[in-house]
Amino acid sequence: MDALVGAIDQGTSSTRFLVFNAKTAQLISQHQVEIEQSFPKEGWVEEDPKEIIQSVYECMDRTFEKLHQLNIDISKIKAVGVANQRETTVVWDKETGEPLYNAIVWLDLRTQSTVERLINKTPDKNKNYLKHKTGLPISTYFSAVKVRWLLDNVEEVQRAVLSGRAMFGTVDSWIIWCLTGGKDGGVHCTDVSNASRTMLFNIHTMDWDPELCRYFDISMEMLPKVKSSSEIYGMMKTSNLEGVPISGCLGDQSAALVGQMCFQKGQTKNTYGTGCFLLRNTGHKPVLSEHGLLTTVAYKLGKEQPACYALEGSVAIAGAVVRWLKDNMGIVQSSSDIVKPCMSETTALGVAMAAGSAEGVNVWNLSPDSLPRITCEKFQPQINCDESDFRFARWKKAVQRSMNWETTESDCADGDKQH
Repeated sequence: MDALVGAIDQGTSSTRFLVFNAKTAQLISQHQVEIEQSFPKEGWVEEDPKEIIQSVYECMDRTFEKLHQLNIDISKIKAVGVANQRETTVVWDKETGEPLYNAIVWLDLRTQSTVERLINKTPDKNKNYLKHKTGLPISTYFSAVKVRWLLDNVEEVQRAVLSGRAMFGTVDSWIIWCLTGGKDGGVHCTDVSNASRTMLFNIHTMDWDPELCRYFDISMEMLPKVKSSSEIYGMMKTSNLEGVPISGCLGDQSAALVGQMCFQKGQTKNTYGTGCFLLRNTGHKPVLSEHGLLTTVAYKLGKEQPACYALEGSVAIAGAVVRWLKDNMGIVQSSSDIVKPCMSETTALGVAMAAGSAEGVNVWNLSPDSLPRITCEKFQPQINCDESDFRFARWKKAVQRSMNWETTESDCADGDKQH
């Protein structure tokens, strides 16, 4: 049996642990556990960090049972990678190991007033004031404003920061810290792809930026150390994989870019999960968009390797709509929501590639000649160009008419009241 690589894929709706053959990229086994979300108020979305890490352990244990049934020795697993929902924010106590608040999920909107206050203190009230450093607009999306909200509203977080006990991280940091020992020597780190989604990271210097931290008034002492996406961060302390290195870390969309083999400038992937995300590899230099796209760090596959950047277009709700219809409207009665291609786990595959190719692991060859081939079903247009152009024009017209409908509807209602 060839060497195996494990991949933790911790997404917004579920956690999975998958095991791949490092030579063939074949998926050997996996297990998935759904994550419960809570909605304390309208627009608020939270998850329990302890449930997240427990789901990781459960997925690993169930996968090991399946491997045992296949007569596969788990000692063949030579490395583990972590792919994660990005921007979701966790703050915990490094002495007790306990979260100081629930994880605030990336699509949470509670920080809207925080964002407005931050924008109002910029020259010309410009939401793109920090974009030259971060590649991002000031928005509810990114981690810095979530940390700011926690500091402003949660006394436990405030006290932990003042006493030097608070640790901040996106979900990858929380998982790696827990798996490498937690309060007993756990490694507090993140990778460049996740760091670039915080608004505290300078995408040119490739490190935390003191001016950005001062702007948000966030202590740099609580930030994780920034690493590349492919290197040994620490060793697993769990019984079944004791001593196995965690050596890959990528935000889920970057992991999918790697898993789709988009290593060349101009190559693009689109992913449909809880949200919908398009990433286009722009090479070794960041490209700023004038049309609303985000500039982000795609990956850095090794300490000495250059970083690759991407332009990103994001839609917050895509697959999550189907779950909402199923759970709240009862429209979808069974999920028996689905037909998948034989290899759809490109997010997990991407971080497995990063972990397996890390220096000191070297069980996965990322040279162009050795990359696994992704088999795809090709779809060809069934209508002619004129008909396509006509339909596209009508679609754009419909989108234009739908813009600001909630404001227009409100205005009409007010007008009716006046009459």
